[in-house]
Amino acid sequence: MIEILGPGAREVDDLTASDLLASIRERRAAEDRAAADVLVLAARWADLHPPESIHDAAAFTVPGCEHEEPIAGEGAPLVAEFCLAELGTVLGISTTAAKKLVGHALELRHRLARLWAQVQAGRIPAWRARAVAEATIHSTPALTREAAAFVDAQVAAVAGRIGAAQLDRLVAETIKRYDLAGFDPAADPEDGYLHVDPRHVSIDTTEVHFAGTMRMEAELDLADALDVDRAVTHGAATQAALGSTESLAVRRAKALGDLARTQTALDLPTQRLVSDDGNQDDPDAQPTLPAAREVVLHAHFDAALAGLDTVFAPTGRMEEGQRLLLLDQVKDWSADSRTKVTVKPVIDLNADLSTPAYEVPDRIREQVILRDTTCVFPWCTRPARRCDVDHVTEYDHAADAEGRPQPGPTTTDNLAALCRFHHRLKTHTAWHYRMTEAGVFEWTSPHGHHYRRDRHGTTASNEAETPDPPDVPHPRPRPRPRRP
Repeated sequence: MIEILGPGAREVDDLTASDLLASIRERRAAEDRAAADVLVLAARWADLHPPESIHDAAAFTVPGCEHEEPIAGEGAPLVAEFCLAELGTVLGISTTAAKKLVGHALELRHRLARLWAQVQAGRIPAWRARAVAEATIHSTPALTREAAAFVDAQVAAVAGRIGAAQLDRLVAETIKRYDLAGFDPAADPEDGYLHVDPRHVSIDTTEVHFAGTMRMEAELDLADALDVDRAVTHGAATQAALGSTESLAVRRAKALGDLARTQTALDLPTQRLVSDDGNQDDPDAQPTLPAAREVVLHAHFDAALAGLDTVFAPTGRMEEGQRLLLLDQVKDWSADSRTKVTVKPVIDLNADLSTPAYEVPDRIREQVILRDTTCVFPWCTRPARRCDVDHVTEYDHAADAEGRPQPGPTTTDNLAALCRFHHRLKTHTAWHYRMTEAGVFEWTSPHGHHYRRDRHGTTASNEAETPDPPDVPHPRPRPRPRRP
């Protein structure tokens, strides 16, 4: 049973309707207060890590060492980039999310002062102010301090109650007002803001629905939008005429996919069938057109032998989006027109593969990618296929020449997938990690926090070894041999 804490604590069942509403409001206020406090603390964390905090050794030309990074608009302080990783791990978020949090805090404190004050006074929730900061940080062209202050004044005047569309229009009007895009008022007799071209097509490839779908958003020219609508409507009607019993929404979605493939599903029956010897009447003849789909999806299914047949499990995993995938879905995709399917050799993830060389062969690289699935830094979600393969224990290029055992061999149990940022972080800072078993890693931060990372996610192992350690210097980077 949930117990309401505080003076006169009572169980939930003992609360009246009025008490429940009061408790809910109290906790929402506490949540807003905590979010405002996090912004203050994030800004203070940035204050403790200015560019001057980067170790003097970074002045040497060492590829990949730490640099200063602007994460908010003009007038906000720069930050030593590697400090964001430890903040993210303590919060249980990715380094990218931590960078966004600190950027918002600095943008609000230094460029959106009115909003900052209202957040700290409890008049505007932090999430509203952060949405404004996100817009002013990433405005194109960039907003000057004066332009950002104008946006700040307008939004603060309505206590942050501004929708996304209104905010976009306000930023566009600000760009015009401050002539940030070299705008010529005589060229636009209208009132406003359309000199900022809003057209775009965005596909969120990081979020894949369990049904195997992705979300797409587009802003098109009026004529283009009407043409697309007519084509999609026609495609959906054609599918229905050919016997499709799917809903209109599904048929429209499929019609849009057909547009991307130049409607190959409708063209296929009309293609001439020609065999290798040129006989058009050969029943084994194949369409002359090449495969139209060029999107590569990596689907992984467990397989077992049943006699001479290979039997696949009904569910698997799709690398793109790290989502569950049904075998029936793959069969449906493969049955569509001119889709090319490639089946790669099975790789045993438990096998210990190795090579005496420093360079990682493709087969070992693929094994590491399949085992780790993502970058193995705590809470990082970058797909392993876009990561470096790192030697957990550093490879010693001089060991063979000096007749010493290789401390960091190129072997499966000494390799891990790290995105380029976290690879640099591990190489040039006091962060370090070790592999405790295949695909399981234990990380230790410069301040002594411990994290366990495996293919299922990240868990914080325990509290810091020292609650408030002194300043932890960056290790002095040493030149490494260049790859041949």
